[in-house]
Amino acid sequence: MKGKFFLSIKEGLLKGLLISILVPAAAALGQSDRELAEEYFKSNDCPKAITYYGNILKSSFEKAALKNYTTCIVKTKEWSAAEQLFKKQIKADAANSSWYHIYWGIMLEAQGKAQEAAKRNEQAIAAAGSRIDLRRDMAEEFRTQNKPELARTVLLEARQITKRDDLFQLELASVYRDLNSPEKMIDELLSYGMRYQNTEVVQNMLQDFTKDEKEQALLEKVLYDKIQKFPNEGFYNELLIWYQIQKKDFYKAFIQERSLDKRFKHNGARLYNLGNLALQNQDYANAGNIFDYLVKEYPKGQLYPVVRRMAIFAREEQVKNTYPIKTAEVQKLLGQYQALVDELGVNLRTMEALRNMAILNAFYMNDFKVAINILQKAIEAGKQEKNFVDKCKLDLGDIYLLQGEPWEATLVYSQVEKSQKDDLLGYEAKLRNAKLHYFKGEFELAKAVLDILKKATSREIANDANELSLLIMDNTGLDSTEAAMKQYSNVELLLFQNKRFDALDTLKQLYTKYQNHSLADEILWLTARTYIKLDSNQQAMENLQTLYAKFGHDIYGDDALFTMAKLLQEKLNDKDQAMKFYQELMEKYPGSIFVAESRKRFRQLRGDVIN
Repeated sequence: MKGKFFLSIKEGLLKGLLISILVPAAAALGQSDRELAEEYFKSNDCPKAITYYGNILKSSFEKAALKNYTTCIVKTKEWSAAEQLFKKQIKADAANSSWYHIYWGIMLEAQGKAQEAAKRNEQAIAAAGSRIDLRRDMAEEFRTQNKPELARTVLLEARQITKRDDLFQLELASVYRDLNSPEKMIDELLSYGMRYQNTEVVQNMLQDFTKDEKEQALLEKVLYDKIQKFPNEGFYNELLIWYQIQKKDFYKAFIQERSLDKRFKHNGARLYNLGNLALQNQDYANAGNIFDYLVKEYPKGQLYPVVRRMAIFAREEQVKNTYPIKTAEVQKLLGQYQALVDELGVNLRTMEALRNMAILNAFYMNDFKVAINILQKAIEAGKQEKNFVDKCKLDLGDIYLLQGEPWEATLVYSQVEKSQKDDLLGYEAKLRNAKLHYFKGEFELAKAVLDILKKATSREIANDANELSLLIMDNTGLDSTEAAMKQYSNVELLLFQNKRFDALDTLKQLYTKYQNHSLADEILWLTARTYIKLDSNQQAMENLQTLYAKFGHDIYGDDALFTMAKLLQEKLNDKDQAMKFYQELMEKYPGSIFVAESRKRFRQLRGDVIN
């Protein structure tokens, strides 16, 4: 221990000796005071850094040098020397005296002399006079020092001096945010946006600044007030629509966008984009309402054939995502698509409607013959559109798989692979072929294709490929026959073919046999999801409870908890237990993708006002 102690002393002496030799040598080689000051500052040798920074400041003003000089003074407490330098420079360099006052104030605060420091800051502001750029920089410095009150004073005085109320609006908005004055913050941002018609900057700042629910509610109220006061000014409507879209409140956004459409004669173009946005966010009801409005309002418009089909498609998505799926609702959709085709004829304008009809007949009516006939009509109608034809071929492959003809399916998928090669549809065809290998228990072949698809340009395809690849990797090689995985993949094929009751019978057997296997959590999760699609919610709850109790620490822990909470809220009418589960998810899985939605649902159940 003693040897180590003396060794550390020697190392310290050696280090000091090297610095004392090398730094003067560097100076002799022409190294500047600035470079030497920086070296000493970085090595935390403040006494020497102070000397060189002092030399710099005496010859010319550098804010960075003043800042580092002050930092070193605070560390070494060499107050007297610094005060002498500051007094001298304030007299000698009046143009930069504000900065010396500010940093003198920092030193006084470090000594516990708050009142004297405040006086220095007042002197700094007074010395700035009418120099507007200097005041902007000083305000930013005060914000950096967590003194937003001083930043506000500097900027407001600049307005008085210049007699311009539009000066420093973005800077003051930031200051008011620091001061927790959301009304003034919003007022500055809206005033700036209105003056310069710059919605993008305002949107970006509002997104950063209005994260609190009260601030969001205030913003919405202010925007409504502005719209009432200035009905012919579209800027406020634009901003309100943007805000409502951020909140995914597509109904309110529709009301505002409809108003703008009438006032500024957008001919439905913006409403069409909003409808698609609602559709992407799975708000099928409001997407349908938006497209219905466009059908009614613009029956002779260029968008009419598209919005007519999109209105039906939105209803279709709603039907397909409401369990159990009702055959009568599917038949109603088919009737609506047929009416569209009868009205517009079999052509390019209706080819997508025909394709949708084919898919509905195949997957929900089990009428494969009709589906194939309709698909052939669609291909004929869109034969000039290569991508459309290849999409229909993928659908045709799916129908073959539904009928239990995997060889025919892979033949069609492979045609699309060859036709599209490195394009998105080609990757989609590869993914379907990989799934086909998986369904047949050909795991090595499936994994080889999936490994290629992990690098696909489409995130969705890459994610699907990665998920299936991990499932195969985690659950094969554990036994020589891979029996459990083959049975499980066969269940997934049964589910693809809509044979849900057969699949459930097999899943029950699988769990009994393999409840200690690595597939056990996958089996429970798939069983629960299948029961949900059959609207058998109590049975789904039982499987989710088992999954959460046994595998809550694993990958499906937060999925199971969130799904149970949703079932309790939406299907089983147990609001208190749903709240308990949402809260448990937020506490136990803070990094879960379900946290934001859980918080929103929890507050709704508690009775909070959610705007």
